[in-house]
Amino acid sequence: MVKSMTGYGRAREMLNRRDITVEVRSVNNRYLDCTVKMPRMYAFAEDAVKQRVQKAISRGKVDVFFTIDATAADVAKVTVNRDLAAGYAAALRELGEVCGLDSFQVMPEQLARFPEVLTVTKADEDLETVAEDLCTVLDEALAAHQAMRRTEGEKLAQDIGGRLNTIEALTARVEERSPQTVVEYRQKLEARMQEVLSSTTIDESRILTEAAIFADKVAVDEETVRLRSHLAQLRGMLDSEEPVGRRMDFLIQEVNRESNTIGSKCTDLSIAQVVVDLKAEVEKIREQVQNIE
Repeated sequence: MVKSMTGYGRAREMLNRRDITVEVRSVNNRYLDCTVKMPRMYAFAEDAVKQRVQKAISRGKVDVFFTIDATAADVAKVTVNRDLAAGYAAALRELGEVCGLDSFQVMPEQLARFPEVLTVTKADEDLETVAEDLCTVLDEALAAHQAMRRTEGEKLAQDIGGRLNTIEALTARVEERSPQTVVEYRQKLEARMQEVLSSTTIDESRILTEAAIFADKVAVDEETVRLRSHLAQLRGMLDSEEPVGRRMDFLIQEVNRESNTIGSKCTDLSIAQVVVDLKAEVEKIREQVQNIE
């Protein structure tokens, strides 16, 4: 079944003490345009995220949003600058001697107050593990996104299928009416010639020739055959699991071209009205196809 390019998916998981939320939104576009928005410190995972998106989506304007709360995952590492601490301790003992405090002892808490004696750093992370965690939640969001696209695609397929039925019915009316216009033209031609040449014998072969020329001008057999072929291909694409939006768009252009040709050939008012209705249905299908992947 065809898929719509419009969709939304959201997923949230707690992995390795990180609260990860992913949202995927997409609208129709001629090609795949993926934008990833995430905290700058996780930018290293952007390429992996885009690769996952490309595997799941072939066409559309896709926006992926990451919200990450890593407060619980932050592991602080405290290091002591021994050389600096020893220097401060020596300076404090020397200062005690100057003050006449022979038994002055330097306490650790005193040294801890001095700048850069204690340094707090964030523990190193396994970037591959972090990227995999982000992609795991992304896969869940993409699954929800795909489900919505399938649901929307089913509705589009139903609408397009109904309109294809209407076009086939209109085509049948053109095929039924077209031969009748030739017969009517011949009858009108005979009546006109009898009126003008009332006292002269009418040349039957001349009437047949004129009728044959007219029939050749208004014949739409080739157009209706191609039109039905295009409609059959479009109907088959509605059940395809592969992206078919571009091919359907091309075929709709061909259907519209055949409709225009039929309209330009016809001189009958009833066929002209059928062609107007046919082109209206084609235009509605074209609008729907613009949203199919």
